[in-house]
Amino acid sequence: MAEQWPELVGCAADEAVAAILRARPGTEVPVLPAGSFVTMDYRENRVRVFVDAHGNVAQAPRVG
Repeated sequence: MAEQWPELVGCAADEAVAAILRARPGTEVPVLPAGSFVTMDYRENRVRVFVDAHGNVAQAPRVG
């Protein structure tokens, strides 16, 4: 099972969310602006997607 998705950097957020959910069904996939403050707790069922001002993935999404 994938733990990170570097190939999604530069993709549209909705495409990234769909790809992550295909790889890890049932995962929580919040989309957040790059640089957002987030909690530091690690969760196996969460993959955060950070996007730039254009709605494209700004950094590789990963489990946590």
